Amino acid sequence: MPFKYDKLFKLLKEKGFSSYRIRKENLISQASMTKMKNGTGNIDTRTIERLCKLLNCQPGDIMEYVDEDDIIKNE
Repeated sequence: MPFKYDKLFKLLKEKGFSSYRIRKENLISQASMTKMKNGTGNIDTRTIERLCKLLNCQPGDIMEYVDEDDIIKNE
């Protein structure tokens, strides 16, 4: 998956959103959280929109494009 969400998890922590709170308040689906944590699957743009609204940020503040060729070279 060419997107990393490390920035998202850092921002969530800074703003006081735990995984438990996200699940409890149903802010985004558990499936989406799992995909972002594991770097698998595609994330719906509605999920990105919801996160940006929740965190008052832009998509680039929560995700980063990583060239898959660079990942393969470094393994």
